[in-house]
Amino acid sequence: MAASAEQARGLFGVGVRAALEAWPALQIAVENSFGGVHSREKALWLGGVVEDYFLQNADLEQEEVEDFLSDIMSTEFDTLIEDGSLPQVSQQLQTMFRYCQRGEEPLLRQFITQLGQKQLEVRAMATEVQAVDQTQDAVSDEEGRLDGGAEEMEVTESRESSAQPCGSQAGPSATTSLTTVGPEAAEDGWIVIRRKKK
Repeated sequence: MAASAEQARGLFGVGVRAALEAWPALQIAVENSFGGVHSREKALWLGGVVEDYFLQNADLEQEEVEDFLSDIMSTEFDTLIEDGSLPQVSQQLQTMFRYCQRGEEPLLRQFITQLGQKQLEVRAMATEVQAVDQTQDAVSDEEGRLDGGAEEMEVTESRESSAQPCGSQAGPSATTSLTTVGPEAAEDGWIVIRRKKK
């Protein structure tokens, strides 16, 4: 009987890791390095911590497990879970722990298999979210570079009137980064533009 209990505990550890790997919020946090450069290591560490938490506290309430997971996600991954997944993950962990306590290995194995199938879907989704984030970051960086020149410009009016000389252009296409428009205007009404000195 002791060997079976030991097997069930080992299987529970496998189940904990499967539940965490099937948790979209955690996988997105890991894929996007919300926990820093060691996000993957933290996710592995989390599996052991959750397993120990259950083994050291036999009669946990769902809210206690939710609070425990929420605190770790906030502290280690700088992530607030607001997608409603905490109750679901907590319930999965508690179900597996009950199976472990009762020695119901076949049910525990079946549950882990189901989580494994969900894992594949979650990994694909987390990778997709990461790709979308990287695309949005690239677009934001490009917009920042385009806007960056306009923000660093100093423009002064050379005349009181708002009329522009013939041939001059208005708008962003005429702007040059790091330029100064001085009050000197040529006799023919053209404005002299000089680069700003650093």
